[in-house]
Amino acid sequence: MKTNSGAKKRFSLTGTGKIKRKHAYKSHILTKKETKQKRNLTHSGLVAKVDLGRVKLMLGLK
Repeated sequence: MKTNSGAKKRFSLTGTGKIKRKHAYKSHILTKKETKQKRNLTHSGLVAKVDLGRVKLMLGLK
């Protein structure tokens, strides 16, 4: 089964096997967003439990 090309660019695996992701809304039209909002979007997060199965399938981990 092929790996989803978009998914492999957007997600990465941590050492403990969790899947890391970046926040949305940080790429363009940044002039109207507050500095605090842009700063908080900089930090990476983890994929939610409900989405884990779908993301793992796209990454070819399951």
